[in-house]
Amino acid sequence: MSSIVRDSPRPRFAMPAIGALAALIVSACGGGGSDAVAPAPPTGAAAAATATANSSSNACSAVRPFYWEIGDASGTLVSGSVDSATESTVAATTRMPIASASKWFYSTYFVQRSAGALSASDVKFLNFKSGYTAPGFSCEPSPVQTVQECVDLGDNGVYNPADDGKFSYGGAHMEKHAALSGLGGLNNAGLAAEIRSQVGNEIALSYFQPQLAGGMVMSAGDYAAMLSKVLRGDLKMRDALGSHAVCTNPATCPDAEFPPTPPGESWHYSIGHWVEDDPVVGDGAFSSPGAFGFYPWIDRTKTTYGVLARASTGALGSGAIASVYCGRLIRKAWATATPQNSAR
Repeated sequence: MSSIVRDSPRPRFAMPAIGALAALIVSACGGGGSDAVAPAPPTGAAAAATATANSSSNACSAVRPFYWEIGDASGTLVSGSVDSATESTVAATTRMPIASASKWFYSTYFVQRSAGALSASDVKFLNFKSGYTAPGFSCEPSPVQTVQECVDLGDNGVYNPADDGKFSYGGAHMEKHAALSGLGGLNNAGLAAEIRSQVGNEIALSYFQPQLAGGMVMSAGDYAAMLSKVLRGDLKMRDALGSHAVCTNPATCPDAEFPPTPPGESWHYSIGHWVEDDPVVGDGAFSSPGAFGFYPWIDRTKTTYGVLARASTGALGSGAIASVYCGRLIRKAWATATPQNSAR
């Protein structure tokens, strides 16, 4: 999450062009929960999380307007929309481009499709050590372009032997993996249908471009429905959370080339999702922040999920960092039943 990402020429948690952003934010219905039972939250947890989200003196004040929720295997436990003075309200049903939050959806799809039995090759593609590291990776924002046509675009499908075995954050890994896994002929509509076939046909997801790592458009409610299914064990991603994690910061790991984490922090990367385990500020949550500020997570105990949804039109990548700073304060407030007023 600093200033560069290899999914496009500029962003960190990458995605569609800013110029298309306004056209993508529309309203639709979103999803849900089930009847599973989770441990009771600490007394006052909901009030503390709400106070933290609404605070005008912590990191959350900088990301308004946004929608947030915390839930468990049974569904939403607490939620809210935090408005700004000049922008429209974000709700659970507001659809928006989710950028790199798409990565967790693709990995969840593939883990489910493979019944949790990933090959060594699958793992290298999904934790970004495959050697497919095209700089400036991007697909076309087209309803007819296919996954394979995106791979064939420019140097998207070029294998770089020197990068094989080294963590390098970018979209080319997943795009090539999808093409090799039989998804090459799918356009936006076909890709959405295929992903739903494994994660749930009730989840209203679509693609702005056929990019597995960053092309999805959806609502917080629908993303939350997937996370709730993970917590219930309905999706095999529950057992894959945090598995095959690799270090991502070249300052602390010789097998990393490119650190897309907040300044000064060192996280690990698992199967299409992050492990926020920085030794100083990390709490071990699993997450997948997107460039425009869409930030989903599951806590380290695999008991609760959270989503912070917004569509920032600021500098690409900065939206992800700001949402992480706010979201983890809300997560801590819930876990400790204590409002949080930190800048991070």
